[in-house]
Amino acid sequence: MFRFSKQSLLAVLLSLAPITALAALGEQSYVSHLPSRGALTLVGKTTVAPLYVDPTDHKGVIRALGDLQQDIARVTGKTPTVIHQRQALGSHSVIVGTIGKSNLIDTLIRTGKLKPSAITGQWDAYHLQVVNKPLPGVERALVIAGANKRGTLYGIYDVSEQIGVSPWYYWADVPVQKKSNIYIRKNTLVQDAPKVKYRGIFLNDEAPALSNWVKQNHGDYNHAFYEKVFELLLRLKANYLWPAMWNSAFADDDPLNMILADEYGIVMGTSHHEPMMRADKEWDRHGKGPWEYSSNPKELYDFWQAGAKRNKPYESLYTMGMRGQQDEPMSEGENIELLETIVKDQRSILSDVFSDRELTEVPQLWCLYKEVQAYYEKGMRVPDDITLLWSDDNWGNIRRLPTTEERNRVGGAGVYYHFDYVGGPRSYRWLNTVPIAKVWEQMNLAYHTKADTIWIVNVGDLKPMEYPIEFFLRMAWNPENWPHTRLQEFGQLWATREFGEQYAEEIESLITGYTRHNGRRKPELMAPDTYSLLNYNEAERISNELNDLVRRAETLYNTIPTNKKNAFFQLVLYPVKASATVTQLNIAVGKNRLYAQQGRAEANHWAKETQRLFKLDAALEAQYHALNNGKWNHFMSQPRIGYTNWNNPAGNQMPSIHQYTPGNYGDMAVAVEGYSHVWPDAGGHTLRFDQNGRNQQGFELFNRGTQPVNFKILEKPAWLKLSLEQGEIASVQKIEAAVDWQQLSEGTSLGEIVIKGNSWAKASIHISAFKPNEKRRRKARGFLDADGYIAIEAANASRGKSALGISWSEIPQHGRTQSAITPLPFNHKSFTDLSKAPYVEYDLTFFHTGEFDIHIHAAPSLPFLPNRGLRYAIALSGEEPQIVDLTQGFSGTDEAWEETVKSGVRIGTSVHKVVKAGRNTLRIYALDSGVAIQKILVNTGGLKPSYLGPEQSIRN
Repeated sequence: MFRFSKQSLLAVLLSLAPITALAALGEQSYVSHLPSRGALTLVGKTTVAPLYVDPTDHKGVIRALGDLQQDIARVTGKTPTVIHQRQALGSHSVIVGTIGKSNLIDTLIRTGKLKPSAITGQWDAYHLQVVNKPLPGVERALVIAGANKRGTLYGIYDVSEQIGVSPWYYWADVPVQKKSNIYIRKNTLVQDAPKVKYRGIFLNDEAPALSNWVKQNHGDYNHAFYEKVFELLLRLKANYLWPAMWNSAFADDDPLNMILADEYGIVMGTSHHEPMMRADKEWDRHGKGPWEYSSNPKELYDFWQAGAKRNKPYESLYTMGMRGQQDEPMSEGENIELLETIVKDQRSILSDVFSDRELTEVPQLWCLYKEVQAYYEKGMRVPDDITLLWSDDNWGNIRRLPTTEERNRVGGAGVYYHFDYVGGPRSYRWLNTVPIAKVWEQMNLAYHTKADTIWIVNVGDLKPMEYPIEFFLRMAWNPENWPHTRLQEFGQLWATREFGEQYAEEIESLITGYTRHNGRRKPELMAPDTYSLLNYNEAERISNELNDLVRRAETLYNTIPTNKKNAFFQLVLYPVKASATVTQLNIAVGKNRLYAQQGRAEANHWAKETQRLFKLDAALEAQYHALNNGKWNHFMSQPRIGYTNWNNPAGNQMPSIHQYTPGNYGDMAVAVEGYSHVWPDAGGHTLRFDQNGRNQQGFELFNRGTQPVNFKILEKPAWLKLSLEQGEIASVQKIEAAVDWQQLSEGTSLGEIVIKGNSWAKASIHISAFKPNEKRRRKARGFLDADGYIAIEAANASRGKSALGISWSEIPQHGRTQSAITPLPFNHKSFTDLSKAPYVEYDLTFFHTGEFDIHIHAAPSLPFLPNRGLRYAIALSGEEPQIVDLTQGFSGTDEAWEETVKSGVRIGTSVHKVVKAGRNTLRIYALDSGVAIQKILVNTGGLKPSYLGPEQSIRN
């Protein structure tokens, strides 16, 4: 791709002004709102440049120029004239056309005024240039020339975006940036073409939200609806669509759907289980007999032939093969011979229908989805010109990518990806739950294994997937333009374009925050016990993190200009608050149930909090539906609370809560951090302190009745400090405990806290305090062994070494807590000689000895190449390295896979001996590309259960 602008000093200075915020994402701005020498005046104080298009050019090009005309009017309030005669060109003009279709563009090329050789003949490429004196009487022209119809369209919409019209101006109510004047900088030259051929989305799982919205606003999935989708795709430089199909049939519902798709330049397809451009619902309407080729081949053959004939005039990508109706496996089972016959007959249909061209010129794909991949692995093959469309596991983890040999296939390969899914272990259809860092990590593997013919993503209802949709499609246009080092920048550029530079950093942080949270565990999977109420203060930490996101989002909402509030609510505030509400509701339910079990009157507070949050969720949905006079009514109506199995409930169902009725008395009980049972029901509580770890821990005195209770600490070690030693308990009294280490000698010291309430019995809490060897502590280096574990964020290595240009590299944001490290750049081969493999090292200091487990928390990726796992090697100082395969013995359909995708993590475990306390070095070797390590946990004997694991250990 070439994208540059030769500028005068004045233009350079102008490029530093705020107008750069309006440039397309990550690209140099060629638009200014101040005049400069040599610039083209698109809209001046008294002039508006006419927009020329040859009347013989494609209908879609002429139509799109009308969009640019409207966009200029939206920005400036001045409407340019669309002209079709050269004589009507002005001194400053815009000339638009497709090479070979526009006489004027061809004339400019022939006379040497335009030199688009860099893009000529390239798929979907465009050339955009300010040309001086292109024609007699024309001083300056902005020329937009496409190598094909879509190339011209992309050039037109590139200008729209640059002048200040977001691709999401309709679909997310992003306001247009109003300016009086528009100038195109002199010497502007843009030549661009996509790296992935077919780039698109799949509208799926579209009921109730999208379907009800469409019914209210358009009556049906007709051309009035799809024109809005087509335009969005073009503005995002996409070209491919699988249409909604649950209860609709694109070409059958409205004959104009297919005609206008082709006019807009959108290549139409049908989903992975809808062969030959026939929608699933079309068989229900027009098919005869069973959907089984073994028993009903003629009816199916004729049905598919009619689809091919219908779509012959239009640009289409034919799905080959067959699955059962409604996306089920074939009823005939794994009959590979039958499926090969089906593909052969489908090819015969295409040969007959497209007798005017070579069959290899008719675009075809075979989607290797679910069980269909097994047919391929067992030896089934299709002709070389059919694109193999590999799939993820419906949870964003690509199951298979091309081998070295498969990368030479003429038809190439692609990926079918998911932001939305109906199925096990749990449907997720409500909010955006896929961080762009995960998308990048997986699709980067696809690009570097040459799965670059088709990228299509299931986006559910389309809203509220605006942010990941744009990232997916921008990356598809040019993956090399968005390396892992630019992920945060992408978010900031996106926020700048939509809301302004002054808000960009905070908005990116908010979007990253809520998507990271949803990526940890999708809202539909959230449960009262997801985050630990007992260990590492986990539930409280998550709640505080979410409260902070909500507070910041609300503060920004109150600050942002009024005309941007609707867009901000849709794109930022609602997903932040809604994500937080569902999680906090579950935490409240967890506390209610635990406290009721413990006999706390406080349980009722959390019952009321659960009810409040359940109502808040409904109120947020209602607020969304009321936006912009009800424009988005029905969106966000997908149920998300109350799942009991894989499928969503009929509506949101508040979890059951407990009511506790305290007696008319006072009765002290004691709850200790890390224990679910309480005194006096059971004893045996111990608070453990480590000088290198958490110095402050706590316990709670609570009242089981309604009358106040007095308490007093009767006994405690002299070296233990308590935040309170006597007082009254009305409901609950939190007491913090800390150790005065100066009073202790090295080793383990024991003690006891004795507490007296209103009964004759006394509560007892055991205290254990470990003070490590002072000399060893002074010499400690790296992460310190304390509280029974060492926890490390993988990116925080002490050092590393690359090999063959490959090294462990950080993918920012790709992790449940911080980030991930993965071997980059992609390596087609695995390292087998550890002495030549890249590695990272972590300095550790142990204060205990023994046999310890090391748990590696990695992204839940799948082994995407046959006969190769996802391996790393690991060793402590002096050890023989152990090779660990994260996917060894792993089945894509077993319970382990379900738990992996639910928790968003894959864990590798190795056992290591530490025979001598002191400094040590942990080394992790990179063996296979695709391993993305997020966190390292060394269990030195005290690691407690929790969802995310403890926070990172102290580092000396």
